[in-house]
Formats: sequence, C-alpha cells, structure tokens
Amino acid sequence: MHRTRVALLATAFYPDVLPLLEKHCLRCHREGESAPMALDTYEKARPYARAIRDAVLRGAMPPWFADSKPNEFANDPRLSAAEIEVIKRWADHPKVKGAPRAAVFGAAHLTPDVTFAMPAPFSVPAKGTVDYQHFIVPTNFTTDRWVQAIEVRPSAPAVVHHAVVFVRPPRSAWLRDRAPGAAFTAKGAALEGLSAFDEVIGTYLPGNGPMTLPEDHAKLIPAGSDLIIQLHYTPSGRATADTTRVGLVFAKQPPRYRIYSAAIARGDFEIPPRVRAHTVDITFQVQAPTAIYALAPHMHLRGRSMRVSVDDRVVLDVPRYRFNWQLVYRPARQIPLARGARIEVEAVFDNSGNPNAVRWGEQSDEEMAVCFVDFVIPASASPNELFVTPQLLRGKQP
Repeated sequence: MHRTRVALLATAFYPDVLPLLEKHCLRCHREGESAPMALDTYEKARPYARAIRDAVLRGAMPPWFADSKPNEFANDPRLSAAEIEVIKRWADHPKVKGAPRAAVFGAAHLTPDVTFAMPAPFSVPAKGTVDYQHFIVPTNFTTDRWVQAIEVRPSAPAVVHHAVVFVRPPRSAWLRDRAPGAAFTAKGAALEGLSAFDEVIGTYLPGNGPMTLPEDHAKLIPAGSDLIIQLHYTPSGRATADTTRVGLVFAKQPPRYRIYSAAIARGDFEIPPRVRAHTVDITFQVQAPTAIYALAPHMHLRGRSMRVSVDDRVVLDVPRYRFNWQLVYRPARQIPLARGARIEVEAVFDNSGNPNAVRWGEQSDEEMAVCFVDFVIPASASPNELFVTPQLLRGKQP
C-alpha cells in the first residue's frame, strides 16, 4: 500500500517531465543531434534519470555560462526553481511513466526557401588534427536577398566543433585566388583581403538552434555574392564523412533594420608560458548610433573567461568559458549604443600547464580572442558607418 501511494504521488514522465525536456533539452537530446543520448521517450530517458537531475542541480545542463539574472537574456535555457523540483521528484521515483505520447520537437529545424551545400562530402579522419576547411559556394543571386532565418546543419555533428558561413560580395578580394568546388585550407592567409563587408551570416554551434530574426530585421546577401563555409572539424575516433548545408528563409518584405555581424578581435597577443590568468583587452568604438542584438565569445582551450562592457557597464560576463560550448547570448532587449560608445572586451586565458607561449591561430592548441557582435543598423545604412576604419584587430595588451 505504501509503495502504491508513493507512486501515485510521484511525478510522472510523460505529463510532467517530457514538457520540460521538450522546452529545454530535446533540441540536442534527440536522434541525429549533437548530444550523446536521446531523451524523447520514457524508455530512453529512464536510465539517465539521476544523471539528468544531477546535471540540472549542478547547472551543467542545459549549458549556460553567463553570470546573469533570469530573463536577462532571451535565449537563456536554464530551468526555473519549480521546473528543477519536477525533475528532482521524478528522479526520486523514475518508475512512474504516465500515458505515453510522442515528443513535440517544435521548430527544431527550418523549412528553407533555398538550401546550399558543400560541393562534396569531406572525409574527417578518425584521429589527428584537421586544419580549418573552407568551401566556396556561389549563390548565383541576381538581386539582393534579405534573409529572415538561417540554419547551418552538418550531416555529421559529432565531428563538427563549429561552422561559420561568410557572405563574400562580388567586389571582395578575400580568397579570390581560390576556386569554388574542392575544400581548401587558408592557414596564414585567412584574413588577407577580408573587409567589413565579408560578413558572418550564420553559424553552427552545438547547443544553438537555427537563427530566426525578429520581424522587420534581416541579414543581407548582395547580388552575386558567394558563401564561404568555414568548418572546424574535430576527429571523434571514427572516420566520418560530413556534408554541411546552409538553409535560408527569405524576408517576405524589405526590412527596416539590418543585423550586421562584426568580429571584435585582437590578433597580436602572446600568452606567456605557465601563466594562470593572462588578460587580453580589446577596444572598439562605434561611429554611428546602433544597438547590440547578440554576442558570442570565442576562444579556444585556454579561454578562461570573457567580459564585455559598454562604456564601463557590463553587458555580458562569462566567468566559466567552455571551449566545447560556443554559445550565443542574446539580450532580452537590444542594447542601444550612442555614437562614440566604447565596447570593451576582456578575455582571460589560463596557460598554467603549458611551458610554451601561445599566440593567435586556428587550431585548438593555439588561441583566439574574439567577441562576435550582431549590430542593428538601418537597412539602408552601410556597415562602414560603424567604423573609423574597417580594421577590427585592435586593442592594447597589458
């Protein structure tokens, strides 16, 4: 009698727990996605009940590394205290199943108006180091296209650490010596000819879904542009082939605002050997009124923390940066910037276990100090209005 009574009072998986997993977890924890296990049925989730509880209580899942208050960021995936209590109750009595139903995944993927793909699969070896791979894909657009939503989707997410898709307009000199088609590396020349108009239009980052912009906001692909897909592959122990695709949804009408992505970065740093906390400072001053739509810190394995301030006001603090989770942080409200506002980025690196100095480079054992910032500008404006100079690798080193 006592056991039956406890079971009746306990939380059930399908009516109580599955809605929380749908809301917070199933974007990754489903078949074919980046997480190592699917959690969309009772049978799949039951063996992990206590692990789910422990990960939620530790704050390890869902991944979120900003020191922020609830509702400060629109895409904060963390569970509320009441939701955590539901997970705890079910983990204490995980035999309670409830009436089965199919999981609802929501808008996990886009239905694109057009899809572009790598011209051929890329073979990722079982082990070793793979230089960044680049693929040039012509759009053949004869008119300017405004993009409302974009999804970058690898066919083999287990070996894709991240992917970045650039728009290369017709007049850009960037990588013009390379032809569309086969994969190529650009180590040592990846920034040559790169201008403010060679913009990041989309990314694949584990833990982040498709990018869908608000009404009246869009990204621009000028007529005649190419897409340059840059992929960071990480071998998983098994030889794997990947074909990454880029899906675009076009705006139904010309937008009022353009989302323009810039890399606030610094490339001239050197992290000394055996130093636990080395700081690299970057300063960027906007030259026209604008607003911040989203921020995405990017460092490698020695990245320890990143803080972003606007005129001495902290707008993003990531005290526990994790290389394996390249998260985007989207403020609940756009952050307005007046002309002359200064964006300060403080990147801290831990090189304490390394007897060698570390400098800028693409590979994980090298480093980067970058914060990608999505700015909001009038649709009719040029991105150059934001800059004193298109050169973005700026800053001072302490």
